[in-house]
Amino acid sequence: MGLLPGPPSATLRPHQRGYLTYRYLIALGSNRRHQRFGRPRDVLKAALERLEEKGAAIEAAGPIMLTDPIGPSLRRYANSAAVIETVLEPGALLALLKGIEREFGRRTGGQRWTSRVLDLDIVLWSGGTFAAPGLTIPHILFRERPFVLAPAARIAGGWRDPITGLSIRQLHSRLTRPGTIRR
Repeated sequence: MGLLPGPPSATLRPHQRGYLTYRYLIALGSNRRHQRFGRPRDVLKAALERLEEKGAAIEAAGPIMLTDPIGPSLRRYANSAAVIETVLEPGALLALLKGIEREFGRRTGGQRWTSRVLDLDIVLWSGGTFAAPGLTIPHILFRERPFVLAPAARIAGGWRDPITGLSIRQLHSRLTRPGTIRR
């Protein structure tokens, strides 16, 4: 039986139907309340539910961590990570993630790193590296971000960065060990 292209059905996970699937590590962040979903941590949970509704299988969800903001925002972030499985290739997944961000009230443009209801980033994928306008995998800055590496290490610690060859657990350890200077 060959691998079939096409959309997943609602009753079976993609790999159970013979479709070619991909695994992704997604970073999630929020530091603004949502009128319907509430606190940032609840926004992250609702975003994972929305991803599932759109056909992605959530293989693992990391712990939600509260972290200090980068840049001009004064509000602390709720951050997490998830490993998902989907039939979508990177460009199509990015479009889906951006659509979910818009559904949750995210607006494009304006000042970088300001407060936001929802931020969804592709960090890694099972295909190794990927580059296209507007999307680079692995995420360019993930190695420098403890708020991405800490929850990711809990759910995908052995996943290797295709650029450095180091596991997420090793990258997190290097970034957070005593005496490490953060940029």
